[in-house]
Amino acid sequence: MTTIDRAPESSCEEWRTRARLWVDEQLSRVGRRVTGPVEPRVRPWSLVWRVPTDDGPVWFKANNPGTVHEAFLIAALAELTPDRVLTPIAVDPEQGWSLLPDGGESLRDVLARDPDPAHWERALPGYAALQLASASRADGLVAGGVPDHRPEVLAGLFAELLDDHGSLLIGAEGGLTPDQHERLRAEVPSYAERCRRLADIGIPATVQHDDLHDGNVFAGDAGYRYFDWGDASVAHPFGTLLVTLRSIRYASSRSAENAQLTRLRDAYLEAWTDRYDRRTLVEAADLAIGLAPVSRALSWRRALDTVDESRTDYADAVPGWLEELFAGDPLRSDA
Repeated sequence: MTTIDRAPESSCEEWRTRARLWVDEQLSRVGRRVTGPVEPRVRPWSLVWRVPTDDGPVWFKANNPGTVHEAFLIAALAELTPDRVLTPIAVDPEQGWSLLPDGGESLRDVLARDPDPAHWERALPGYAALQLASASRADGLVAGGVPDHRPEVLAGLFAELLDDHGSLLIGAEGGLTPDQHERLRAEVPSYAERCRRLADIGIPATVQHDDLHDGNVFAGDAGYRYFDWGDASVAHPFGTLLVTLRSIRYASSRSAENAQLTRLRDAYLEAWTDRYDRRTLVEAADLAIGLAPVSRALSWRRALDTVDESRTDYADAVPGWLEELFAGDPLRSDA
């Protein structure tokens, strides 16, 4: 896929003009028009505009080269599972641009009013259904540019990442120490063996959001819809649980009991119980969660593939996620 670098919004008038023309053209095509100034939000991995229109706000997103696959992916998911995601008004996969309708309130908004974990128990099965519906298209998603983090290749990606001393900040503030780096190198054979065990279980790879927390789920009248796919990859589906369960514990001020997290895990795994027994599913979930920090480190490295100066504010995320491999249980209460 050919990509066009996103210029920083604050410094390139030509880019802003071109992007605004595209937004205007796409809205005109569906009978809408812009009614006021856009409200920008800039991050190293993307630029987002809230665009007021005569029929409510819409959202323009421009991904950087490392997350450019998101535009292609959201269009593919809208085709595969239209009841689980927002249907885009327009996408330009080559440039990594997307234009989406407003999704209403998020699950985070709902939980702020009513912090009942039952909301997650209702939200997780829909996400699992999205993953199951997408599994048959895994090869096509990879061909379209979605990163490949399947267990069969993840150990090789881990070894390659360990050679990227710049991203790991070895010996620098916020980075790995030389001793940690050597420990991770020694971990590669064991990591590869766990990848093989997970692959051998046979649960098909599919799209894996990799940052599924309550801020990335809409909870409106149309049901739960999942968004912000810039970190996504094609991977073992259960790797999702690392961020999701950890975010639930964090949002609960670490008060979420293991039994509660287990109940939520099981609500998610229920979608696969017609194909696999529960013991097998729990084994696969434990393996996938333990392997997932490498996927997170890789997604952060892609997200920071930009000349944006603010990338340095987030650079410690890449080594930080690799350090989680030392944790043993990534969901332990003091994590």
